[in-house]
Amino acid sequence: MELPALTPQYVLGLAALLVLAADALWPTDRKNSLLAGIATLASAGSAGIAAWFLAAGVGVTPLMRFDGALAVDQFALFVTVIVGSVAALVSLASYDYVREEPHRAAYYSLVLLATAGMSLMGAANSLVTGFVALELVSLPAYALVAYLKHDEGSVEAGLKYFLIGALSSGVLVYGIALVYAATGVFGFDALASAVAGNEHVELLGVGIVMVIGGFAFKTASVPFHFWAPEAYEGAPAPVSAFLSSASKAAGFALAFRVFTLALPAGTLTDVGVPWPVVFAVLAAVTMTLGNFAAATQENVKRMLAYSSIGHAGYVLIALAALGGPAETFVVGAALAHLLVYGFMNTGAFLVVALAEQWGVGRTFEDYNGLAREAPVACAALAVFLFSLAGIPVGAGALSKLFLFLGAVDSGLWWLAALGVVNSALSLFYYSRLVKAVWVNEPEGDFDIRERPTGIYAAVVVAAVATVALLVGFGVVSDAAFSAASVLIGA
Repeated sequence: MELPALTPQYVLGLAALLVLAADALWPTDRKNSLLAGIATLASAGSAGIAAWFLAAGVGVTPLMRFDGALAVDQFALFVTVIVGSVAALVSLASYDYVREEPHRAAYYSLVLLATAGMSLMGAANSLVTGFVALELVSLPAYALVAYLKHDEGSVEAGLKYFLIGALSSGVLVYGIALVYAATGVFGFDALASAVAGNEHVELLGVGIVMVIGGFAFKTASVPFHFWAPEAYEGAPAPVSAFLSSASKAAGFALAFRVFTLALPAGTLTDVGVPWPVVFAVLAAVTMTLGNFAAATQENVKRMLAYSSIGHAGYVLIALAALGGPAETFVVGAALAHLLVYGFMNTGAFLVVALAEQWGVGRTFEDYNGLAREAPVACAALAVFLFSLAGIPVGAGALSKLFLFLGAVDSGLWWLAALGVVNSALSLFYYSRLVKAVWVNEPEGDFDIRERPTGIYAAVVVAAVATVALLVGFGVVSDAAFSAASVLIGA
């Protein structure tokens, strides 16, 4: 029996309902283990099914569903592998993090629904479908950031995130409305035909600019990045990992679909919006500001937040290269980097979750000497941070290298050079944290009485995956380049 093409999304949606049913029917004393297990297995299962589909060759020819509103292809399946993997790590870590919190079923259900929305963003084949999928991600995300209702920082972060997110959604949907007003269609294939030689040049140009602005908000790109440090700092650490890794990947996935299928660069010569140039400028400013801001932080969570902004700048290189001679290669490199980044960045935030469980403070000094009490977690942290910087202890080194080589092949050598400079800068502030945990003397005694099993397991799995992907990067890159070629039609 053949599985439906949208099986990963069905698994996530049904699991979200199952979590709520289990919450109503299962005894309280065993409830948390069951809820965490369902969420973890469903997330890992969705990623595994998508990976199996990829290995079986499903999606080489896009499978249209719901009258063409969704397109299940290798690109969509690859995105599902990314977001499902991150969601599985976050759900596993959340077993300990939310164990004593109320409304645990709501927490896991929101994670699963947001993951389903992220996977649908990768399969969207219409502006309407893409926007609805994006809102399926955003609405649970607002609640997750504010989940710690008795923590003023969490509630404040959730409110700020909601207000800014609502504004960005308004900008995006208004841009979509203007594009529709100029073309009369929402589907990506129809849009690509309608924008070529379109008579309503000014209207279409304004709409495209607003769509770009909406995506810049969702991916925390400069100058629409200011919500990210506030939201990530106040949110529960697993939620920060989830949003900065999986949500970012989904946002870029939808942007890739829109600007390759619906609004390709070659058809917009008359519109007056040279969006590859706009993305090139955004990439340069985003990676530079993100890394310089991260280098000035004393708060570890904010440092990781600004670091995630810098990594958004690296991925923006792929959008700047669309329409160029190496667009398939650079999009494939960006997909590979997003997969590796999912493990590296999620793992780093989950080490912060461990520190929060132990009552460690938030500054670099508070982490001084932590390796003496938690050597395994701190060794994993070093792997994550050095890999994020591009040192070949993890797959981040190769994914960055491929991304920068793609930029050079696309004629954007200056962006590649700027990326190398920013990677060198990132090594400075990542090394500060590694030095703090391994070299510096502790400011006081750590009160580490418990080793949270779920968070520890998630950290170890993320660290092993980060190193293993360096060894097996050829498998990742082959799948990523195949997904990019299917998307672009190369």
